[in-house]
Amino acid sequence: MQDLKIPLLDLFIIIFYMIGILVAGIWVVRKQKMTSNSYFLAGRSLNWVFIGAALFASNISTIHMVGLAAAGFEDGMVQGNFEWMATLLLVVLGLVFAPFYFKNKISTLPEFLEKRYNGTARGMLAFLAIVGALFMHIGISLYAGAVVFENFFGISIWISIGVISLITAIYTVLGGLKAVVITETIQTVILIFGASVMAFLAFRALPDHGIHSYAELKEALKPDQMVLLRSYESSPKLPWYSILLGYPVIGLWYWCADQTIVQRVLGARSLKDAQIGPIFAGFIKILPVFLMVVPGILAYVLFGDIIKDPNDALPTLITQLLPSGLMGLLSAALLAALMSTIAAALNSSATLVSVDIVKKLKPGTTDREQVRIGRWTAAIVMLLAIAWSPVIERFISIFDAINQILAVLSPPIAVVFIWGVFWRRGTKEAAVTSIISGFLLGAAVFLIDFPAFGDVKIITELWKIPYMMQSFWLFVIISIIFVFVSLITPRPAPEKIEGLTFKKPLAFLFEGKVTEISDPRILSAILLLIMVCLYIIFS
Repeated sequence: MQDLKIPLLDLFIIIFYMIGILVAGIWVVRKQKMTSNSYFLAGRSLNWVFIGAALFASNISTIHMVGLAAAGFEDGMVQGNFEWMATLLLVVLGLVFAPFYFKNKISTLPEFLEKRYNGTARGMLAFLAIVGALFMHIGISLYAGAVVFENFFGISIWISIGVISLITAIYTVLGGLKAVVITETIQTVILIFGASVMAFLAFRALPDHGIHSYAELKEALKPDQMVLLRSYESSPKLPWYSILLGYPVIGLWYWCADQTIVQRVLGARSLKDAQIGPIFAGFIKILPVFLMVVPGILAYVLFGDIIKDPNDALPTLITQLLPSGLMGLLSAALLAALMSTIAAALNSSATLVSVDIVKKLKPGTTDREQVRIGRWTAAIVMLLAIAWSPVIERFISIFDAINQILAVLSPPIAVVFIWGVFWRRGTKEAAVTSIISGFLLGAAVFLIDFPAFGDVKIITELWKIPYMMQSFWLFVIISIIFVFVSLITPRPAPEKIEGLTFKKPLAFLFEGKVTEISDPRILSAILLLIMVCLYIIFS
């Protein structure tokens, strides 16, 4: 701590914030009787505001903020597609999947797979979700956040990991989903406000560097740095067709079938809240491009001469633009992003172990025992993530690595969920076969493309198939496997799939009359229209 770089005022703001979040997380559940329903699903009492804010906060991590700024500095607006394409998948969650989840009163997404297919499919998804929460959502976020605080303020990585883990684990373990969602809502406000201040100061600094108009800004940037959709020649890693075809495959798993994210929807108090919450999150997801990617682009103009590593874009913006006090505020925003991601993953892990593993193996497990098991699970997963997090330093470009891993692992999950709700003929044998063959194919693609010998990625660089297109083609191949196996195995009994699939493919759009502007279909149309306009402007 002798090399501590942060001013005392900012340090006090950070400490005050962490104490405040801890108190808020415990306070909201102080008088609540802790049952499995209240612990894992907040007593199914969440309204659409809390659901939307929590969906946003559980997605945005510290590495997300740093990575988006770095991506803006290095590649420009093209990386913003990961944020804006998410709005489409949030609409799919709200209109397509949320009604099935809510009406079937499921506690976990693996439980939905068991209802639609069988217990084997449930077990496979539960195992994958727990591993993903431990190694990706918590482990990577924890280490990346600690590195950021070491670089910013000279705080030891182990001190950062220890303090952040302790505070987040306390209110998550004690308070369950309601404590997580309430704190995530607070953190969303802090995160947006802090990032807005930084973006404003970055724009205000442009005239001092000779930039007085949008035309002058584009002139100072790299070619196409302000363009969203590019050709393969301009952006070989993310050409336009790979984004339009590949991102929905990744997004289907992440936004519609990942327990860590979707658990907020499962705790909705009504069907309308379960549907509007994700759509509200979609509106909020418009902001990160302007508050995180664009400041990274501005950093190229303002501080391109002193930034040698794109990952230094956000730290440089903070240290160069923010006075003492505001630096502490943005640091609190970074903490908000980190803690909300970890809390979401801890709570989902506790739910998966307690409901999908223990309760499944021992049906006689009491409500009180489920809560206790959930709390112990959260604590153990936190300790395992702490032990795993330092290993992350061996990896380079964590942000891209996560997306590339998701690109090869997402297709089988996307297949069984999307075909499961839209095609009544899909069978349990097809689901299990698709998951197993999909993961084997994904692993093979990843290993073939991994440059273990030499420096060339065979599929990505030699065959010129971007990783997002790899995801799309895997989805196509696994879909063919799903359909083929379904057609050669017995048709599922009608009563088995009743209420779990659409009777008509477009039923989610036309069932029931539209009577008010707050109808999820109207809100979705407004959101999608805004996104079309933004894509026209920046393409």
